[in-house]
Amino acid sequence: MLDVHLETVEKLLVYFIRDTVYKNNFKNGIVGVSGGVDSAVVLALTQQALGSEHTFALLMPYKLSSKDSLKDGKAMCEQMNVDYEIVDISPSVDAYFERFPTDNKMLIGNKCARERMSVLYDFSARKQALVVGTSNKSELLVGYSTLFGDSAAAFLPLGDLYKTQIFTLARYLDIPDNIVNKKPTADLWKDQTDEGEIGITYKELDEILYQMIDCRKKDGEIEAMGYSLANIKKIKKMITNSQYKRTMPPVCKLHARTIGMDFRYLRDWSK
Repeated sequence: MLDVHLETVEKLLVYFIRDTVYKNNFKNGIVGVSGGVDSAVVLALTQQALGSEHTFALLMPYKLSSKDSLKDGKAMCEQMNVDYEIVDISPSVDAYFERFPTDNKMLIGNKCARERMSVLYDFSARKQALVVGTSNKSELLVGYSTLFGDSAAAFLPLGDLYKTQIFTLARYLDIPDNIVNKKPTADLWKDQTDEGEIGITYKELDEILYQMIDCRKKDGEIEAMGYSLANIKKIKKMITNSQYKRTMPPVCKLHARTIGMDFRYLRDWSK
């Protein structure tokens, strides 16, 4: 039910990347490469779309990051013949927490994610390159991202592909097995995994999301297919609670005709 025509998907995404970059008057794309499958797929597609000479990668480890992540990220860049820079974010992140100490892993992880995006956008300006995002549909729907961190980008080629579909696409694109087969992780702290944080496997998450979002099925219908009602409700709650991450910041529109209104006549919603 989550099968896609891989050749068509590849062609569409390559065209989408090239078209988005060129129509915004850029020639270059920059990708934050983590050593994981999402960034590996985005790097491969961007290299196809723009060429190696117009694709740049940043590897941004923190002191708690897995050494394998850095090794796999470097290998992926070298395989794609893409120039890359390694920026250790530990000094800047640690300097902040020296002043504002915390033992909260989530705060540290969020700071790392936002620091990486800060570095990416600095290099975006230096290289005159659009930031190509790596978030996928599974993460976006349940809010598994850091606002203005890994969710920030100029555009998201994988935003309509579920995580399990990306695994399949990665194999089609000949992404190395050690990247495809590793446990997905945002590498925010030691031994952190995506599925451990979300509390459900990507396989079950994607299947429930597909039935819920794409097929518009009700909870009872999905449960009748053999899925846990508790997980169905949990996923629905995650979608609802993360809606603010999927919208632009609201703007209070003040039209010329209404600016002079007497606001005493507006309802007081605080009562």
